Amino acid sequence: MPSCPALLISAPSSGSGKTSVTAAIARFHARQGRKVRVFKTGPDYLDPMVLERASGHPVYQLDLFMGGLAHCQGLLAAAAQDADLILVEGVMGLFDGKPSSADLAAAFGLPVLAVIDASAMAQTFAALALGLQTFRRDIKLCGVVANRVGSAGHGRMVGEGLPADLPLVAALPRDAALSLPERHLGLVQAIELPELNAQLEAWADAWSEAASGFEFQPVAFDFEAEPALPPLLKGRRIAVAQDAAFSFIYPANLDCLRALGAEVLTFAPIQGQALPDCDALWLPGGYPELHVQALRDSPLFEGLSAHLTAGKPLLAECGGMLCLGESLTGAEGQVHAMAGLLPGQAQMQKRLAALGLQSIDWPEGRLRGHTFHYSTWETALTPIAQATNPNAGRAAEALYRQGSLRASYIHHYFPSNPEAIAAFFCS
Repeated sequence: MPSCPALLISAPSSGSGKTSVTAAIARFHARQGRKVRVFKTGPDYLDPMVLERASGHPVYQLDLFMGGLAHCQGLLAAAAQDADLILVEGVMGLFDGKPSSADLAAAFGLPVLAVIDASAMAQTFAALALGLQTFRRDIKLCGVVANRVGSAGHGRMVGEGLPADLPLVAALPRDAALSLPERHLGLVQAIELPELNAQLEAWADAWSEAASGFEFQPVAFDFEAEPALPPLLKGRRIAVAQDAAFSFIYPANLDCLRALGAEVLTFAPIQGQALPDCDALWLPGGYPELHVQALRDSPLFEGLSAHLTAGKPLLAECGGMLCLGESLTGAEGQVHAMAGLLPGQAQMQKRLAALGLQSIDWPEGRLRGHTFHYSTWETALTPIAQATNPNAGRAAEALYRQGSLRASYIHHYFPSNPEAIAAFFCS
């Protein structure tokens, strides 16, 4: 049974600074020569991009709904076999959602470090920390971080009243220069942040100064290798668009395709790269609305048309679906002509349109994933399936089919049903 020092970093709410603290710890230990593996709780693409840069290794998602307990267990155990430290960034607040970050901590015995934004509080900090510590008996808080304190004195003040078994691990100063910019959907992508490496170094320095004595607890991870997937895609070449316009890609999805025997060919449309010779295509989500002109100037639309005319499978998710439509209207009202290969019009808006985990029955079998978008989509197509939300949320996305094209707002998690994915890409 592999064992490795491990920690889950959570908070009372979103916006508390989980990502920056996780990145600070990862970069600090990575530059000490330690191999750090970072995971992100739940369906998130943007935080993992920052955490990958901080740790130097791909960041995988841990989601008990999308992947299941055994899949998450396998990912953690595999990491524990060669890592010096495992960090898991939580999602939202510690107890928010079903499943929650607390559920993940309880399932794998992960000690929890709570990050609390202390910028507008003093002694109440201890009361909030104590509430997080005692709300559930099946998880253990090993310490708290006071984030965005105004001074050293403020840092000492917020630690007053903490019990002996819940230490103040660090009091990190407020510094606007270290904040990451955001846009709709969350943080700006790491590849768009030229100063990110300097920020990561500064975060690591701040962590080094504030928490030099913190010790990580070893966690034993049960190891039971998942059965090898059958080579259902052996000999198939699957192209995947991957650049700043199409970046919402779970690393586990690419692993799944390769484990099924596929040859994965990535290409960057906004850099002018043409669709490679392939048997099937995955057009993932991202920010096509920010790169409309580059996409129109590229050979992408022509390549997509030829691909579909040849009857080859194409899976388009969220932004990938918007690319295929007739038009895309920006949040300020500017209308852009798109590929025109799927009947429909997309409209960007400034408020969130849909958010939530998704379960959907493809003709080939049930798949799980999530949805998160700031656009609306109008089409005359009749859906071939409609998703359900396990948390009874309003978001329930449609799945559309036109010839060899399959499109939806859903970001599918391929390991939730590899056989269904293989059946589609072989169709």
